[in-house]
Amino acid sequence: MEREKLEKDIMRLLEQQPEISAKGIADRLSVSEDIVTRTIESLSDTRHKVLIVDDEPDAVIATKRALEADGYNVIEANNGTMAFDALKSDIPDVILLDVMMPDMDGFEVCRRLKEEPLYENIPVIMLTAKGEINDKVEGLDIGADDYMTKPFNLKELKARIKTVLRRTQD
Repeated sequence: MEREKLEKDIMRLLEQQPEISAKGIADRLSVSEDIVTRTIESLSDTRHKVLIVDDEPDAVIATKRALEADGYNVIEANNGTMAFDALKSDIPDVILLDVMMPDMDGFEVCRRLKEEPLYENIPVIMLTAKGEINDKVEGLDIGADDYMTKPFNLKELKARIKTVLRRTQD
């Protein structure tokens, strides 16, 4: 079910039957209760959502904690496939994307995001140890909004996130 239609259908059911449970909505719409719960939570959460796509748990944990401390709602994915699965239920305001990952690298993930009308306007900041100029140019050419090399400074990352959010919301 398309996300916008799902959100509208859930809102309609909640307006018609304020006491309806997530299970009741899931049964009526033929979707999982988990999807209904996450959709309702996302509709009521006004924080900026950041999707971190990185296969290194230590990098994800540190970045997630720092962003959550600043009030961001952080979603995690360990690889490109998981990122696209996460996008089915949560549309982030910005994506932090590692380049070097197994199966589907960050360049391919970014390329696919920018080819998909539903995701093409989500800002992407690539985070990677690949700091050669050709890598940076490739990332920017395929649609990344910014490119930072690891290790990066968290204060600088937060400033770059604010910049791309400001740019996309104008």
